[in-house]
Amino acid sequence: MTDGPRQRSSASGSSKDAGGEQESGGGVALKKEIGLVSACGIIVGNIIGSGIFVSPKGVLENASSVGVALIVWIITGVITAIGALCYAELGVTIPKSGGDYSYVKDIFGGLAGFLRLWIAVLVIYPTNQAVIALTFSNYVLQPLFPTCFPPENGLRLLAAVCLLLLTWVNCSSVRWATRVQDIFTAGKLLALALIIIMGIVQICKGEYYWLEPVNAFEPFQDYDVGLIALAFLQGSFAYGGWNFLNYVTEELVDPYVNLPRAIFISIPLVTFVYVFANIAYVTAMSPQELLASNAVAVTFGEKLLGVMAWIMPISVALSTFGGVNGSLFTSSRLFFAGAREGHLPSLLAMIHVKRCTPIPALLFTCLSTLLMLCTSDMYTLINYVGFINYLFYGVTVAGQIVLRIKQPDMHRPIKISLIWPVIYLIFWAFLLIFSLYSEPVVCGIGLAIMLTGVPVYFLGVYWDNKPQCFDAFVNKMTYLGQKFCVVVYPAVSDGSSSGSGEEGEEMKEARSPLSKEDGDNHKSADC
Repeated sequence: MTDGPRQRSSASGSSKDAGGEQESGGGVALKKEIGLVSACGIIVGNIIGSGIFVSPKGVLENASSVGVALIVWIITGVITAIGALCYAELGVTIPKSGGDYSYVKDIFGGLAGFLRLWIAVLVIYPTNQAVIALTFSNYVLQPLFPTCFPPENGLRLLAAVCLLLLTWVNCSSVRWATRVQDIFTAGKLLALALIIIMGIVQICKGEYYWLEPVNAFEPFQDYDVGLIALAFLQGSFAYGGWNFLNYVTEELVDPYVNLPRAIFISIPLVTFVYVFANIAYVTAMSPQELLASNAVAVTFGEKLLGVMAWIMPISVALSTFGGVNGSLFTSSRLFFAGAREGHLPSLLAMIHVKRCTPIPALLFTCLSTLLMLCTSDMYTLINYVGFINYLFYGVTVAGQIVLRIKQPDMHRPIKISLIWPVIYLIFWAFLLIFSLYSEPVVCGIGLAIMLTGVPVYFLGVYWDNKPQCFDAFVNKMTYLGQKFCVVVYPAVSDGSSSGSGEEGEEMKEARSPLSKEDGDNHKSADC
């Protein structure tokens, strides 16, 4: 199907709508408060979660030797940098919040974009945030239960408190949220710097047995092409989050400069940290000890830090706390962008009249994550949809090539050689084919979960002539939501669109009751 006629018919409506938004919203819009440091904090903070502290062994156990594992970390870092280069061009060419969702929708059409959004809303972000929050609560409560595991209900309750606290921070102020991200990203980098420095000290003491080429490439199990491919897949997942800054493009100060600059700073920094942290680990532990440890950084600290070993579990807790904040901040902008394009309820595209934060989208993100905390199957769901998440990375990069062919004269502040997306797609296709070959059932279930979004798209988005009672109900709920959250639809900037037209009239009607009744109050709101 195509959205061409529908989108053309709404083009003029969008511009009128934009005017209406300016009038009713009094210029209320997302603030551009994310500078270069905060932008780097978002990328680094979202990539570096608990994995490098807890279980960097996924790569090692499949690579079969220390030397091959380090090569895998370096190559996956380079491939991630290439993918980030492609996203940098797309981010300044299509300067809209929403990241790969916005790019896929604009290049391949509404259905493709909706499926990307659907799998993110349904599974990816709620499960990831729930798992990170549970990791945080586990490391906070573990010292209180030294001889046993913390109670499951206690873990979930503390994880819920963490989510609610950070949702409140994000609802209150963009500046507060970015400051929290900056502080906790700096904290985890300092903890990793301590690990790297201790590794250098170990090397200076002559503790580099597993780094000598003869020993580094000595396999502790037979080399296997399939296992090495799995090591690359694990390495690629470890760099997940590198594209999150593209979700908040409209809130970046000078995005044409700071988006690519933040990517160029952050990805090499993360690659350096990952490689040298793993080098540090093998100066204190053999590969067998590393694979046997359930918390590598904690074991490392116990071996080398003595009475200061408590630093490591605290570092993991702080790292995961910052990870939850970064994920909440960016995923809420994805849902905000989806609602603005008419793919989610219009209430989620509204922002507070004074704080200029997308409160409904943040509350929706928090609620969906809290629901995931109540289930016992979230780890299984992550396995199912991890393949789909990686699939859309490649689709987005392929879209860059398609856009070059379709619109060669389009203004591109950054224009990279097409050899880079081709290299990325070759690597991506290799991992994708291997995933399908090695785990066909898991990948098939992931595809099936994604395809459940097709009927939802046609019923909820594509179908225009819905029953009047349904539209009235949606408008009433939107009105109540606006009153409860004190939000209005934001003014539209030049770099963004006000919607795809699929739900444009509904969104106007949903906004109109509140803007008519409370217009004077909203006009005085100045962000």
